[in-house]
Parts: sequence; C-alpha cells; structure tokens
Amino acid sequence: MKASDDTKQYSAEALKAERARGKTGNRADSPVYPVDEDFWRNAKVVMPPPNKASVHLRIDADVLEWFRAQGRGHLSRMNAVLRSFKEAHER
Repeated sequence: MKASDDTKQYSAEALKAERARGKTGNRADSPVYPVDEDFWRNAKVVMPPPNKASVHLRIDADVLEWFRAQGRGHLSRMNAVLRSFKEAHER
C-alpha cells in the first residue's frame, strides 16, 4: 500500500458538507465514553516529552506491517530498535 492510498485531504468546506450528509461519524468499533462536567473539571493538558521529534519516515511496508502486527505501541517499539542500534554504534 502506498502512503497516498490511505491519505486523504479535505477542505473545510468539504468536511462541512460531509458532516451535513452524516458522513463524518466515528468508526463502529470506536469506544464511547461519557464526557460530562466531571471530565472537564479533572482534565489535564498532556504535552509530549520535549525530547521527542515528529518526523515523516518512509520505511518498507513489510517492516511496518510486522511492527503493527505486534500490537499497540508499534511506533514506540520501532523507536526502541533505533535507539538500540544507535547505542550499539556509539560504543
């Protein structure tokens, strides 16, 4: 699968039109949690750690699928593998 196969771009107007037609609902398997005043009273802003960088990385599809098949946290595991490689080469 190419990145362009699963990436879509929409204008604000197109999204408004989709919403008006009822086409912007959640996935059927999305969890539903009540969001009440208690939620907002206890909510905290969580920022990513300052030492993390967001990048666009092109990798082989089979490598990505292998990591994804291991379950949630595949990006963290990929980071751990890269960190191990880096540390091994710093010695």
